[in-house]
Amino acid sequence: MKDWIIYSIGFLAQILFSSRLIIQWITSEKQRKVITPSTFWTLSLIASFLLFIYGYLRLDFAIMLGQGLTYFIYIRNLQLQKQWQKFPKIVQYLLFIVPILIVIFYYNNNKIDLELLFKNEAIPFWLLILGIVAQLIFTLRFVYQWIHSERNKESTLPMGFWVLSLIGAIMILSYAIIRKDPVLFVGHLFGLIIYARNAYLIRQTND
Repeated sequence: MKDWIIYSIGFLAQILFSSRLIIQWITSEKQRKVITPSTFWTLSLIASFLLFIYGYLRLDFAIMLGQGLTYFIYIRNLQLQKQWQKFPKIVQYLLFIVPILIVIFYYNNNKIDLELLFKNEAIPFWLLILGIVAQLIFTLRFVYQWIHSERNKESTLPMGFWVLSLIGAIMILSYAIIRKDPVLFVGHLFGLIIYARNAYLIRQTND
């Protein structure tokens, strides 16, 4: 596949990720506290799907891992906000099944080519480890958010979410610079500003 198509998929995903942050940020600024609109989770779900495809096309396991771990947490948050039930049944089934089918059927010689994913000459092993650790930390923010929301039976974005977002984004930016990946770089550079602003708003509210 041509590079411009691959990068277009990646940038589209990052545009959607950035859009969710802008919507969440504007909503929070109006209320002077951190708010999580349902649009945030809907855009997250679509963007995650696209970035997973981008990661596969770039043979970048770190990206695939990060998106694979958060995908169903986005769905769960939509369920907690009573929005998932509003999706047509066919769309619900597709959103559940398609990611699994991608893992099963994106294969080489009738099997997933792990050799390509873990031994990509363009990504030294130490850099792959950095990318995986960065994605895990970035993903942990949603695991933390999910546990917090389940306990409170309400979809919210607590302070710990934004702290983990800042740490993970800084690490992913480092990975993107070394990897020379413009998609990751642009997306996470923009996100850093909003993560810091939301952390500030929560601290002000608590004070």
